[in-house]
Amino acid sequence: MEKKWLGILLLVVLIGIAGFNLYSDRKNITDIGNTGIAVENDATGIAVGDKAPDFTLQTVSGEKVKLSDYKGKKVFLNFWATWCPPCKEEMPHMQSFYEEKPEHVEILAVNFEESQQRITDFTDQYGLTFPVLMDKEGKVSEAYEIYTIPTTYVLNEDGTVSQKIIGPMDRPMMEKIIK
Repeated sequence: MEKKWLGILLLVVLIGIAGFNLYSDRKNITDIGNTGIAVENDATGIAVGDKAPDFTLQTVSGEKVKLSDYKGKKVFLNFWATWCPPCKEEMPHMQSFYEEKPEHVEILAVNFEESQQRITDFTDQYGLTFPVLMDKEGKVSEAYEIYTIPTTYVLNEDGTVSQKIIGPMDRPMMEKIIK
């Protein structure tokens, strides 16, 4: 009988250690390695120089956000998902950038068709404070022709696309883009 309890206790301890390591690893800023690339002649999506399609989406906290409300600011319009490893890598970099970003810059992270609970759990785990929008039906992602995630459109103050980045961004890359 003692061996059974010892085995159960050992199993619980191992699961606890694995859970703790998984949680703490996700919050740390790590080197992304290969960051995304800026593409200009992409056959899909909104082209550089085009006006970004306007949309209204709800945040995980229930607030309605309209893209055109950010006119006058440079916007990182990021499309991502909780299950995407490169998205997980870039989120701490985006949060770090957001915490010290210039006033004329905004981050809008559009989640790709996941449940509100899953998105909330992810944003809580990563401590995200920038607006996280829910594209529940995928209509905005479809309008922007998102086929690879993460994909980020960098919008000028007038709402036109200045860059399209396919792959993860890190903080130095984001800082370079806004200069």
